[in-house]
This record gives sequence, C-alpha cells and structure tokens, in this order.
Amino acid sequence: MLVLHYTGMESAAAALTRLCDTGAQVSAHYLIDEDGGIHRLVDEAKRAWHAGLGYWRGARDINGRSIGIELANPGHEFGYRPFPEPQMQALVDLCRDVLGRHTIPARNVIGHSDVAPDRKLDPGEFMDWQRLAEAGIGTWPDEADDPSEDPLKDLAAYGYDVSARHVISAFQRHFRPACIDGHADPHTCRIIAGLRAGIA
Repeated sequence: MLVLHYTGMESAAAALTRLCDTGAQVSAHYLIDEDGGIHRLVDEAKRAWHAGLGYWRGARDINGRSIGIELANPGHEFGYRPFPEPQMQALVDLCRDVLGRHTIPARNVIGHSDVAPDRKLDPGEFMDWQRLAEAGIGTWPDEADDPSEDPLKDLAAYGYDVSARHVISAFQRHFRPACIDGHADPHTCRIIAGLRAGIA
C-alpha cells in the first residue's frame, strides 16, 4: 500500500522534528515540504509508524505493509489549505518513483482517512486524487449511470471498513470532495457504483 497523509502541524520544521524523534513513536518513509523538497526518513524496506490502527482490504497491520508519505500542511486543526503546486508535483514524482519499485495495485494508493475513517481526516479534501490518477497513481472512477443498490457492500468490496461510522464521509473526502456530508445520496452512490465497476 501507499498511504498519503498531511502532517497536521503548524510548520514543516516542527513536523520534521517530530518525525525524527525516536520517542515520539511516529514516523514516515517520506516528508514533502510545501516547496517540493523531499525528506527521506525511513528506508522503504523498513516499517514506519505512520498509519496507526486501521483497515484496508482485510488487512489491519497497515504499517507493516505500506509506504507512508507525509505532506507538510497544517491540517484541519491549524488552518488546512490547498497543497501548493511544487508540493503536488513532487508528490507525483515521488509516487511514480515508489510505484516503479513496488507492485502496488491502484486501489491500494489511499489516504489515511481511507484506512481510519473514524480517526483521521488526512490528507483531506484538498488532495487532488483525480490528478494523481491521471498521472497513473491510484484510481479515479467514472460516475455510473445507475446508483449503487448497496453502497456499503460495494465499499467493502473496494477495501473500506464499513463498520466505521464515518466510512461514507471518508469515501466522499477521497472521491467526492465537493460534498462531505456522510450521506449516501444518489450522486455519491453513482460514484460508488463506478468505483465498484472498476474492480469487477
């Protein structure tokens, strides 16, 4: 898996200090500054402690089977803002580099909120997942003509933990960022159907 995060701290310097602090019990393989600078923090062959408790496609040990990329951003607590162009381009380049070394299915390129819907919001609604998919990183569904008849079943088939209270919001944050209300309305269900069709 390739898991994207935001740092959720007031500065990139503070985030880097925390990620390099062995006593903090948190780490990531990479940190990307807003100016596009990339810090390589943990060897890809080693476990980094970036995901915490989570679930994706039947797996709960996310840290043991994923590469984590942190993007410097204050997050929702400290003034969440769009990711600057240099940072996004660096993310595209880094993700392509990682995917060139590892066989990672498109639906295993995910956000922290996808694996932990009830705990996390990152990388949030400003992450341009469609742009990443167009660059060959992850997936972006075509909206189906007909809505999903069983959205939770289809989300479970895709990989989500549908026992999570905020699973619909997590899906919307990734695939319908213009409306994150947690309701499986017809538009949301058409996107879910399109996503499910892509793995049929």
